[in-house]
Amino acid sequence: MTDSRLNTLKNWLKALQANWQLDLDTLAPASADASFRRYFRIQSQNPKFGTLIIMDAPPQHEPLDAFIQVDSLLANAGLNVPKILEQNAPEGFLLLNDLGNQTYLAALNNQTANALYQGATQALIQMQLASKPNILPNYDEALLQRELDLFPDWYLKAHLQIELTDIQKQQLKDAFALIIENNLAQPKVYVHRDYHSRNLMVTAEQNPGVLDFQDAVYGPITYDAASLWRDAYISWPEERVIDWVIKFWEQGRKAGLSMPDDFGQFYRDFEWMGLQRHLKVLGIFARLFHRDGKDGYLKDIPLVLEYAIATANRYIELKPLARILESTRNSQQ
Repeated sequence: MTDSRLNTLKNWLKALQANWQLDLDTLAPASADASFRRYFRIQSQNPKFGTLIIMDAPPQHEPLDAFIQVDSLLANAGLNVPKILEQNAPEGFLLLNDLGNQTYLAALNNQTANALYQGATQALIQMQLASKPNILPNYDEALLQRELDLFPDWYLKAHLQIELTDIQKQQLKDAFALIIENNLAQPKVYVHRDYHSRNLMVTAEQNPGVLDFQDAVYGPITYDAASLWRDAYISWPEERVIDWVIKFWEQGRKAGLSMPDDFGQFYRDFEWMGLQRHLKVLGIFARLFHRDGKDGYLKDIPLVLEYAIATANRYIELKPLARILESTRNSQQ
């Protein structure tokens, strides 16, 4: 670990050493994500603090303003998000409390799932109840379209070298228009945008700990539910997913969220929002490999593809999209 940012980080930590009783020799990588951010863990000699987390976010790639803003919004809504203990925005460093190292992904199984997802449901409802317009960027038509375009640009063309026919291009365009129309018609709330098993931490108190929220927007109410229960990293039988979504719908309506009176409509919205997300994710996973040299997400493509195919096949107007998706099954690399 001799890169120049690490040296800058160590110099910043030296300036904080006395206040936080940091043991600089314990600095070690904690994790990295799909962006330019990475995280370190460091021990404090004060048992009140225990271990602390340092976020390293190169400002030219990952400015900290959004993280700091959303962290404050979610904390005020009562969510268990990292507390910002020290910040150095010009150089791109934050010192945070440690929410532990057990993700939902590591902890979820048939026995734990109901309790863990109930905690995630309650936190999601709290976040959505705090929603106000004109605070976060709008999840508007242009953004939804840009995300969907990742599917033909990166998954079909760059990853699979598939060139669509003119008819298929029109079918894809028509399907995208239908999906976006559904997404934009849904009630709007704060949207975490990556509310899934890798970004939720199992915590002893106020479970879950919530991470990786800096891309939050104001948009469709089903988006985070689709992230959570149509998770790219873990799958469940459809009847369990329906049961969890019903509980979210019931508890959300009881809490005062704007949700349809008909669960069938809500579940359809959930499915169509999940389809938008899965088409985007197929493009992102392919882009991470071809543009950024990160191959760790390629193994997750088959599950995401199956989600998308299953959903598209359930709706007659999306059958042409289902056929395009099915044609890629045997082209996986």
